[in-house]
Amino acid sequence: MFLFKRLRIHFSSDKKLFKIVKNIFGFYPGNIFLYKLALRHRSVSQTFSNGFRISNERLEFLGDAILDAVVADYMFKKYPLRDEGFLTEMRSKVVSRQQLNKLSQKLGLQEYIITSPETGSFHKSVNGDAFEAFIGAMYLDKGYSFSKKIIITRLLEVHYDMDSLVETNFNYKSRLIEWGQKEKKIIQYNLLGETGVGHNKQYIIEVCLDGEALAQAQDFSIKGAEQLASEKAFANLPIA
Repeated sequence: MFLFKRLRIHFSSDKKLFKIVKNIFGFYPGNIFLYKLALRHRSVSQTFSNGFRISNERLEFLGDAILDAVVADYMFKKYPLRDEGFLTEMRSKVVSRQQLNKLSQKLGLQEYIITSPETGSFHKSVNGDAFEAFIGAMYLDKGYSFSKKIIITRLLEVHYDMDSLVETNFNYKSRLIEWGQKEKKIIQYNLLGETGVGHNKQYIIEVCLDGEALAQAQDFSIKGAEQLASEKAFANLPIA
């Protein structure tokens, strides 16, 4: 069985991608199509006659949720005496667009992302988006337990300095508001709604710039959702 699998990979037209996943994450993909899709940015999405578009956006959505869950669990166990505010902030730091962009580049994923020629000049989160989509692909291909192990052992424990992150200021809401004041722009946060009940309840927050919707996000706390929405907005504004 193992020999057959290796032969299938060797003669596959996607053998380069098989090896990339193996070298970066330590395993061979089962469904290689998922990983190919994870690297296809929406700027080069394929549109079918029924209007359905194929890109990495749906996988990005899924990967974002999986990454949040794994990091939250990891932080909860790593810092048993810290409160919810600290855990929320640390999770936000680990999965921030800035960190995911850097991690994607460090892993070398950016070399294989398929985008339109114009994308790189205005979309600052392409690398981080593809990384989240890759996590989504891994989850669909290998399951949650396998994905959790890979995220912790090959990413969190190898590429992150948690002690340094504790001291780092990633308060995107504060930075966005300061930018708005400097540029004489009105930054406003709106609670759009809530999803789930009890412990699964999440808040949906939208951040607006001069009355125009800029970004939205959801989290288990309003503060967390505001930070995530601020980061998304921050990533696509001309802010140093």
